[in-house]
Amino acid sequence: MMWSDCLESAEITVPGSIANLGPGLDTLAVAVQLYLRVRVVGVSNTKHGSLEFHFESQAPPSENRIETAFHTLARNNGDFPSLQISVSSDIPMGAGLGSSAAATIAGFRLYEVLFGKQSEDRLLSAALQLEGHADNAAAALLGGLSVCCQRQDGTVSAFSLPWPESLCLVVLTPQIRLATQTSRQALPDSVSLRDAVSNMQRVLLLLQSIQSGDDGALAEALCDRLHQPARESLVPGLSTALKLSHPDLLGAFLGGSGPSIVALARQRCHAVADLLSESYRPLGIPFRTSILRVHNQVSLPACAAISCS
Repeated sequence: MMWSDCLESAEITVPGSIANLGPGLDTLAVAVQLYLRVRVVGVSNTKHGSLEFHFESQAPPSENRIETAFHTLARNNGDFPSLQISVSSDIPMGAGLGSSAAATIAGFRLYEVLFGKQSEDRLLSAALQLEGHADNAAAALLGGLSVCCQRQDGTVSAFSLPWPESLCLVVLTPQIRLATQTSRQALPDSVSLRDAVSNMQRVLLLLQSIQSGDDGALAEALCDRLHQPARESLVPGLSTALKLSHPDLLGAFLGGSGPSIVALARQRCHAVADLLSESYRPLGIPFRTSILRVHNQVSLPACAAISCS
């Protein structure tokens, strides 16, 4: 879809995402029904090649990743109409809910408005360059439960699986920010063979459990030895949350790099949210809980992600 096809306006919607899901560090992510919306609200005919942004809610604290991502693809395409762009978002920043990846994919979609559809391989490889990992970007791009792999040549392969509609994500988000870079710096440079094998086993078990509906295996499948132990000191309440027990709690894990904590449930999700809240409240840190459904639209083409009028 080219800009000439939608001269008045264009709207881009990109979901947030939760990565890792316990053992799937830099491999698994699920798209959730929190959204970043980018609207082109005006075009200037007097000059070319600039983007003017207006943030309706939360503005980025430093880098505008939407603009950075756009220019990553547009390096050799400087001749485009200058645009006035309005941005709104439900995705809290620095919370482990994929705000950066959503902005990256939104920037790529904006490029597609002007220059046409790009291949998934190109977009995911560009996202890897910007993000350092492609799991959140894959979920934001494909929807559902995404599985991604960095090929030996540095490019990215990814696919998406449907997430059960009845399986909810109960998310506790503290009102503190944890920079992804800070959280990643806490990770060890090497791990034991035993821990690596343990995580590989649980990734496979997790995928099978979600696809088959075997909820009884989820608590074990969500166990991790690679990143969560290293991040417990950075994420208040994580160690306590991982030990919680309740008939409707199917398992818990750290949301991305944190500080959000996520639990899975099919029934009485509000009871599970109350359980998480009660475990966190003694810390004295403001927080909010939400019950999220998955954005399950798989392999969403660029034209479907963009509505024009």
